[in-house]
Amino acid sequence: MLRILIWELGKLVRLRSVQIGLLAALVLPALWAFAPGLRAQYGLELVSGWQVPALSLLTGMDFLFPFLTAMAAAEVLGSEVSMGTLKLVLLRPSPRSRLLGAKIVVVLAYPFILLLVSLLGSLWAGLPFGLGSFFGGTGVGEGSFAGVGQLSPAEALAELLRAYLLAGVVLWPLSALAILYAVIFLSTTSAALAAVSTLLLMRLLVAFPALQPFLLTSYLDLYVRPEAVSWGLPLLIIYTVGFSLLALLIFERKDI
Repeated sequence: MLRILIWELGKLVRLRSVQIGLLAALVLPALWAFAPGLRAQYGLELVSGWQVPALSLLTGMDFLFPFLTAMAAAEVLGSEVSMGTLKLVLLRPSPRSRLLGAKIVVVLAYPFILLLVSLLGSLWAGLPFGLGSFFGGTGVGEGSFAGVGQLSPAEALAELLRAYLLAGVVLWPLSALAILYAVIFLSTTSAALAAVSTLLLMRLLVAFPALQPFLLTSYLDLYVRPEAVSWGLPLLIIYTVGFSLLALLIFERKDI
Protein backbone atom coordinates (compact mmCIF):
# COMPACT_ATOMS: atom_id res chain seq x y z
CA MET A 1 0.00 0.00 0.00
CA LEU A 2 2.87 2.37 0.81
CA ARG A 3 4.30 1.91 -2.68
CA ILE A 4 0.92 2.77 -4.22
CA LEU A 5 0.68 5.89 -2.04
CA ILE A 6 4.14 7.07 -3.11
CA TRP A 7 3.22 6.36 -6.73
CA GLU A 8 -0.03 8.33 -6.46
CA LEU A 9 1.72 11.20 -4.68
CA GLY A 10 4.24 11.37 -7.50
CA LYS A 11 1.43 11.53 -10.05
CA LEU A 12 -0.29 14.24 -8.00
CA VAL A 13 2.67 16.62 -8.01
CA ARG A 14 3.03 16.18 -11.78
CA LEU A 15 -0.52 17.38 -12.44
CA ARG A 16 -0.62 20.82 -14.05
CA SER A 17 -3.43 22.05 -11.80
CA VAL A 18 -1.40 21.08 -8.73
CA GLN A 19 1.76 22.79 -9.98
CA ILE A 20 -0.15 25.97 -10.83
CA GLY A 21 -1.95 25.84 -7.48
CA LEU A 22 1.25 25.46 -5.48
CA LEU A 23 2.89 28.28 -7.41
CA ALA A 24 -0.11 30.53 -6.77
CA ALA A 25 -0.10 29.63 -3.07
CA LEU A 26 3.58 30.55 -2.85
CA VAL A 27 3.51 33.80 -4.81
CA LEU A 28 0.11 35.37 -4.11
CA PRO A 29 0.78 36.15 -0.41
CA ALA A 30 3.27 38.77 -1.59
CA LEU A 31 0.46 40.49 -3.51
CA TRP A 32 -1.90 40.24 -0.55
CA ALA A 33 0.70 41.63 1.83
CA PHE A 34 1.31 44.79 -0.18
CA ALA A 35 -2.16 45.38 -1.69
CA PRO A 36 -3.63 48.57 -0.16
CA GLY A 37 -7.14 47.58 -1.27
CA LEU A 38 -7.09 44.34 0.68
CA ARG A 39 -5.74 46.01 3.78
CA ALA A 40 -8.46 48.63 3.51
CA GLN A 41 -11.10 45.91 3.12
CA TYR A 42 -10.09 44.29 6.40
CA GLY A 43 -9.46 47.62 8.14
CA LEU A 44 -5.89 46.49 8.69
CA GLU A 45 -2.50 48.13 8.71
CA LEU A 46 0.12 45.41 8.99
CA VAL A 47 2.41 45.78 12.00
CA SER A 48 4.07 42.36 11.83
CA GLY A 49 4.93 39.69 9.31
CA TRP A 50 3.01 37.22 11.46
CA GLN A 51 -0.21 38.84 10.24
CA VAL A 52 0.42 38.10 6.56
CA PRO A 53 -0.41 34.34 6.82
CA ALA A 54 -3.82 35.15 8.29
CA LEU A 55 -4.51 37.61 5.50
CA SER A 56 -3.50 34.97 2.96
CA LEU A 57 -5.67 32.36 4.65
CA LEU A 58 -8.74 34.60 4.90
CA THR A 59 -8.62 35.62 1.24
CA GLY A 60 -7.54 32.21 -0.05
CA MET A 61 -10.20 30.22 1.78
CA ASP A 62 -12.91 32.47 0.39
CA PHE A 63 -12.63 30.77 -3.03
CA LEU A 64 -9.08 30.10 -4.24
CA PHE A 65 -8.08 27.22 -1.98
CA PRO A 66 -11.43 25.38 -2.26
CA PHE A 67 -11.29 25.70 -6.07
CA LEU A 68 -7.68 24.48 -6.29
CA THR A 69 -8.50 21.58 -3.96
CA ALA A 70 -11.52 20.52 -6.02
CA MET A 71 -9.55 20.75 -9.29
CA ALA A 72 -6.69 18.64 -7.97
CA ALA A 73 -8.98 15.99 -6.47
CA ALA A 74 -10.98 15.72 -9.68
CA GLU A 75 -7.88 15.56 -11.88
CA VAL A 76 -6.29 12.76 -9.84
CA LEU A 77 -8.81 10.35 -11.37
CA GLY A 78 -10.02 12.33 -14.37
CA SER A 79 -6.56 12.66 -15.90
CA GLU A 80 -6.12 8.89 -15.95
CA VAL A 81 -9.50 8.47 -17.61
CA SER A 82 -8.71 11.06 -20.30
CA MET A 83 -5.29 9.51 -21.03
CA GLY A 84 -6.73 5.99 -21.10
CA THR A 85 -4.35 4.67 -18.43
CA LEU A 86 -7.02 3.86 -15.85
CA LYS A 87 -8.21 0.77 -17.73
CA LEU A 88 -4.66 -0.54 -17.90
CA VAL A 89 -4.15 0.00 -14.18
CA LEU A 90 -7.38 -1.82 -13.35
CA LEU A 91 -6.17 -4.89 -15.28
CA ARG A 92 -3.63 -5.53 -12.56
CA PRO A 93 -4.50 -8.20 -9.95
CA SER A 94 -5.17 -5.64 -7.24
CA PRO A 95 -8.48 -4.59 -5.67
CA ARG A 96 -10.03 -1.45 -7.11
CA SER A 97 -10.61 -0.18 -3.59
CA ARG A 98 -6.86 -0.14 -2.94
CA LEU A 99 -6.21 2.06 -5.96
CA LEU A 100 -8.99 4.53 -5.19
CA GLY A 101 -8.20 4.41 -1.47
CA ALA A 102 -4.64 5.54 -2.23
CA LYS A 103 -5.98 8.37 -4.40
CA ILE A 104 -8.32 9.46 -1.61
CA VAL A 105 -5.47 9.53 0.93
CA VAL A 106 -3.37 11.61 -1.47
CA VAL A 107 -6.12 14.15 -2.22
CA LEU A 108 -6.79 14.50 1.51
CA ALA A 109 -3.11 15.25 2.02
CA TYR A 110 -3.06 17.84 -0.76
CA PRO A 111 -4.89 20.64 1.15
CA PHE A 112 -2.19 20.49 3.83
CA ILE A 113 0.56 20.62 1.18
CA LEU A 114 -1.17 23.59 -0.46
CA LEU A 115 -1.62 25.41 2.84
CA LEU A 116 1.95 24.68 3.95
CA VAL A 117 3.26 26.28 0.76
CA SER A 118 0.95 29.24 1.35
CA LEU A 119 2.16 29.57 4.95
CA LEU A 120 5.81 29.52 3.87
CA GLY A 121 5.09 32.02 1.10
CA SER A 122 3.25 34.25 3.57
CA LEU A 123 6.10 34.23 6.08
CA TRP A 124 8.52 35.03 3.27
CA ALA A 125 6.28 37.93 2.18
CA GLY A 126 6.04 39.07 5.80
CA LEU A 127 9.80 39.35 6.34
CA PRO A 128 9.86 43.11 5.53
CA PHE A 129 7.37 43.66 8.37
CA GLY A 130 9.44 41.65 10.86
CA LEU A 131 8.83 38.34 12.60
CA GLY A 132 9.60 39.33 16.17
CA SER A 133 7.33 40.05 19.13
CA PHE A 134 4.65 42.64 18.48
CA PHE A 135 1.57 44.27 19.97
CA GLY A 136 -1.48 43.00 18.13
CA GLY A 137 -2.87 39.71 16.86
CA THR A 138 -2.18 37.30 14.06
CA GLY A 139 -5.74 37.56 12.74
CA VAL A 140 -6.63 33.96 13.59
CA GLY A 141 -6.36 34.15 17.37
CA GLU A 142 -8.06 36.00 20.21
CA GLY A 143 -8.77 39.60 19.28
CA SER A 144 -8.20 38.95 15.56
CA PHE A 145 -5.68 41.43 14.12
CA ALA A 146 -6.04 43.82 17.08
CA GLY A 147 -5.01 41.13 19.54
CA VAL A 148 -5.03 41.39 23.33
CA GLY A 149 -1.49 42.56 23.99
CA GLN A 150 2.05 41.58 23.13
CA LEU A 151 2.47 38.37 21.14
CA SER A 152 5.70 36.41 21.00
CA PRO A 153 6.91 34.65 17.82
CA ALA A 154 6.23 31.24 19.41
CA GLU A 155 2.65 32.19 20.31
CA ALA A 156 2.05 33.67 16.86
CA LEU A 157 3.38 30.55 15.15
CA ALA A 158 1.21 28.30 17.35
CA GLU A 159 -1.93 30.29 16.43
CA LEU A 160 -1.11 30.14 12.73
CA LEU A 161 -0.33 26.41 12.74
CA ARG A 162 -3.62 25.69 14.51
CA ALA A 163 -5.57 27.80 12.01
CA TYR A 164 -3.84 26.29 8.97
CA LEU A 165 -4.37 22.74 10.24
CA LEU A 166 -8.07 23.43 10.78
CA ALA A 167 -8.29 25.01 7.32
CA GLY A 168 -6.84 21.81 5.87
CA VAL A 169 -9.53 19.75 7.58
CA VAL A 170 -12.16 22.20 6.32
CA LEU A 171 -11.06 21.36 2.76
CA TRP A 172 -11.26 17.59 3.32
CA PRO A 173 -14.98 17.18 2.51
CA LEU A 174 -14.54 19.16 -0.71
CA SER A 175 -11.64 16.91 -1.77
CA ALA A 176 -13.68 13.79 -1.03
CA LEU A 177 -16.71 15.25 -2.83
CA ALA A 178 -14.66 16.10 -5.92
CA ILE A 179 -13.23 12.59 -6.18
CA LEU A 180 -16.74 11.19 -5.67
CA TYR A 181 -17.95 13.23 -8.64
CA ALA A 182 -14.86 12.14 -10.59
CA VAL A 183 -15.90 8.50 -10.03
CA ILE A 184 -19.44 9.28 -11.15
CA PHE A 185 -18.64 11.41 -14.22
CA LEU A 186 -15.13 10.11 -15.07
CA SER A 187 -14.25 13.66 -16.10
CA THR A 188 -12.02 16.26 -14.46
CA THR A 189 -14.00 19.29 -15.59
CA SER A 190 -17.43 17.87 -14.75
CA ALA A 191 -16.27 16.66 -11.33
CA ALA A 192 -14.64 19.96 -10.36
CA LEU A 193 -17.61 22.03 -11.54
CA ALA A 194 -20.06 19.69 -9.75
CA ALA A 195 -18.10 19.97 -6.49
CA VAL A 196 -17.92 23.78 -6.66
CA SER A 197 -21.61 23.96 -7.66
CA THR A 198 -22.57 21.79 -4.69
CA LEU A 199 -20.64 24.14 -2.43
CA LEU A 200 -22.44 27.16 -3.88
CA LEU A 201 -25.80 25.41 -3.52
CA MET A 202 -25.10 24.68 0.12
CA ARG A 203 -24.35 28.36 0.65
CA LEU A 204 -27.80 29.20 -0.69
CA LEU A 205 -29.39 26.77 1.77
CA VAL A 206 -28.44 29.01 4.69
CA ALA A 207 -31.86 30.54 4.07
CA PHE A 208 -33.20 27.46 5.89
CA PRO A 209 -32.13 27.91 9.54
CA ALA A 210 -32.96 24.31 10.46
CA LEU A 211 -30.41 23.03 7.92
CA GLN A 212 -27.65 25.53 8.67
CA PRO A 213 -25.94 23.59 11.52
CA PHE A 214 -25.57 20.55 9.24
CA LEU A 215 -24.28 22.31 6.13
CA LEU A 216 -20.67 21.93 5.11
CA THR A 217 -20.53 25.61 4.17
CA SER A 218 -21.42 26.66 7.71
CA TYR A 219 -17.92 25.65 8.80
CA LEU A 220 -15.72 26.96 6.00
CA ASP A 221 -14.43 29.58 8.47
CA LEU A 222 -13.91 27.09 11.29
CA TYR A 223 -10.25 28.07 11.56
CA VAL A 224 -11.25 31.46 13.03
CA ARG A 225 -14.17 30.15 15.12
CA PRO A 226 -12.77 28.01 17.94
CA GLU A 227 -16.17 27.94 19.62
CA ALA A 228 -17.56 25.90 16.70
CA VAL A 229 -14.80 23.27 16.60
CA SER A 230 -16.51 20.82 18.96
CA TRP A 231 -19.51 20.51 16.61
CA GLY A 232 -18.06 21.49 13.25
CA LEU A 233 -14.94 19.30 13.24
CA PRO A 234 -16.77 15.97 13.75
CA LEU A 235 -19.31 16.99 11.11
CA LEU A 236 -16.58 17.76 8.57
CA ILE A 237 -14.98 14.38 9.24
CA ILE A 238 -18.35 12.63 8.85
CA TYR A 239 -18.83 14.37 5.48
CA THR A 240 -15.34 13.32 4.41
CA VAL A 241 -15.76 9.69 5.44
CA GLY A 242 -19.23 9.53 3.88
CA PHE A 243 -18.15 10.94 0.51
CA SER A 244 -15.06 8.70 0.49
CA LEU A 245 -16.99 5.51 1.27
CA LEU A 246 -19.59 6.34 -1.35
CA ALA A 247 -16.82 6.91 -3.92
CA LEU A 248 -15.28 3.53 -3.06
CA LEU A 249 -18.65 1.80 -3.29
CA ILE A 250 -19.47 3.28 -6.71
CA PHE A 251 -15.94 2.71 -8.05
CA GLU A 252 -16.12 -1.00 -7.20
CA ARG A 253 -19.23 -1.34 -9.38
CA LYS A 254 -18.41 1.24 -12.04
CA ASP A 255 -18.11 0.05 -15.61
CA ILE A 256 -14.94 1.75 -16.89
